[in-house]
Order: sequence, then structure tokens, then C-alpha cells
Amino acid sequence: MTTNKSSMLLKDGRCLYHIQDLAVLWGVSNSNTLHTTISRYMKRGILNNIYKGFYSTKTLSNISPLLLGLASIHRYGYLSTENILVEEGVIFQDIKYITIVSNVSKRFQINKNDFLVRKMKEIYLKNDTGIILKDGIRKAVLERAVADLLYFNPNYYFDNTKNINWRKVKDIQKIIGY
Repeated sequence: MTTNKSSMLLKDGRCLYHIQDLAVLWGVSNSNTLHTTISRYMKRGILNNIYKGFYSTKTLSNISPLLLGLASIHRYGYLSTENILVEEGVIFQDIKYITIVSNVSKRFQINKNDFLVRKMKEIYLKNDTGIILKDGIRKAVLERAVADLLYFNPNYYFDNTKNINWRKVKDIQKIIGY
């Protein structure tokens, strides 16, 4: 039975699991059985506890902080705003947190990585215009990140606007409706 559950983890291909994910993956409905199995797997080093109810089959140092942040919120979200703008050379400030857009607002820290989750209305959030999937991580393209940041702060100052295609920003804003 134990081997079957560990092989399920290996075949699944993910490395991050919330307790509900493990219950579904293993087909376990009894919470005592689930907690006992998780406890045994942690003792054997098969699962690592990130925080209560959130586990990994890898050590934290072997998990991308971006993936970790997105998985930890346990809901739809994507990387956007300052992270993308720094990456694209549009803002020069030293951003000390990873920025995620989702349907909640929160700040948290995991493994010395700070995260800022900005709350966007569902109607805009679920529109995937300007969102790409790269290495299993949903990220805004530059123009979507600009549009998103203007949604949150219409008076935001951009250090370098040369790389921004403002026509694409306006098109994205029109398509999304914000």
C-alpha cells in the first residue's frame, strides 16, 4: 500500500501538494489515515513539510521560488507587475518580493522568499490575454504586466518606457475590460 502511494507521487510529476491534493491523488477520505500516511512519508523523507497542509517531494532549495509562490496560494494566479517589469528593464527599483496576481490579497514568506499577492476581480483575472505558460509557470508578458500594474495603480511611474508597446497595452486593457 505504501509503495503504491509513493509511486503515485513519482508518476504524478508534480512536486508540491496541498493536503487535499494528496487525499485526491491517493483516494483517501479518512482524515486520520491521510495524516498518518503523510506523517510516515515525512519521517521517511518522501515528503517535506513546507507549512501545515502544504508538502513537497523535493527540498525547498530545489524548487523554483516562482513555482513555490504560485502553488502555495492554492488558486489561480500568475506572475505579473513589478517582477515582470524589473525582468524587462522597465523599472529599476530593487523589488524585494515576488509579485503574483490572484483573487486574494496577501503577503507571506517561504524559505526566505517574500511574496506579494495582489487581488484582481475574477472577471479580469480569468482573462488569459497576455499570459503565457513557461516551465509550468503562468507569467504576464510585458504589456499585460504594465496593464495589470496600471489597474492597481493608474499613476504608476515607469523608469524606462522604451520597451513598452503602448498600443499592445491599450489593446490588452480593452480586451480585458479594465
